[in-house]
Amino acid sequence: MKKYDAIVIGDANIDLVVAGCNELPKPGQEVLVQNMTIHVGGGAALFSLALAKLGLKIAFNGILGEDGFGHFVRDHMTQYGIDTSYIRSSSSNTGISIAINPEKDRSFITYMGSNAELSMGLLDLESVALARHVHLTGYRGRENHAEYMKVVRSIKALGATTSIDVGWDDTGEWFSGIFELMSEVNVFFMNEVEAEHYTGCSGIMDIIAKLSAYSSHFIVKLGSTGAVATVNGQSQFRSGFQVPVVDTTGAGDSFNAGYIYGFLSGQKPEQCLLYGNACGALSVTQSGGSTGTPDRTAMEQFLFQKANCTTDIWESA
Repeated sequence: MKKYDAIVIGDANIDLVVAGCNELPKPGQEVLVQNMTIHVGGGAALFSLALAKLGLKIAFNGILGEDGFGHFVRDHMTQYGIDTSYIRSSSSNTGISIAINPEKDRSFITYMGSNAELSMGLLDLESVALARHVHLTGYRGRENHAEYMKVVRSIKALGATTSIDVGWDDTGEWFSGIFELMSEVNVFFMNEVEAEHYTGCSGIMDIIAKLSAYSSHFIVKLGSTGAVATVNGQSQFRSGFQVPVVDTTGAGDSFNAGYIYGFLSGQKPEQCLLYGNACGALSVTQSGGSTGTPDRTAMEQFLFQKANCTTDIWESA
């Protein structure tokens, strides 16, 4: 038995969610909005919280400021049983992202803060020996590719499985080295737009064909439409669930957590997709990236309620 089901490395920050902001103030003006709420943010932090809610034992590797926001994030993680002892302290303030109108086309104002100091060097490899699985974020293409490859191979040598969500490439390069990384990672996540950029393909079947040459297990998230998992060349699609949308922040991270929960529970890909779609759907029903993410009981109740709903499923070899 391992001490941790999963160790997560990556970003954690504060999300300040501004609802009902119909215009930005001009110089000297004040704009009144419907509400402002503070939540834990950052893809790695949201993934960790979602997995912890599902009952898995999680440790978090990241970096936070020694300010009130940093303590807020730590306390919130501790509330859900996440081991925060591997979080390092920074002299910088904790990062903040202001999300404007999350119920519509979101806009963001972001201060990176302590997240700017993130690196794979933060991952305590001694802690990896205590875990079944490691989830990685923060891939920045050419900038840290070599570092990523070294760490992923070190994790593999220690006997843990790995997953990664590469996220958006804000450099615009869409570095082809990603395919080398795919070949070393056990479960690889990306959304459809990211997959289009990396592969140069526009259709999902062409994307799958291209990625299958490099990865034996990858997932392409299709937003509210659903997701496709391809394992050893066989693809399976499950459509998403229709729910009232309040805030889409963290939906992809919640999906990842549901899928990895299934993966670590030894479930088949079609069941992992079902868990992922359920967690992603429930996460958007409340404001904040982790507020709506379900615990295991809530996820199972949701799936029971939706058992008779028509969902699209297809397979291809």
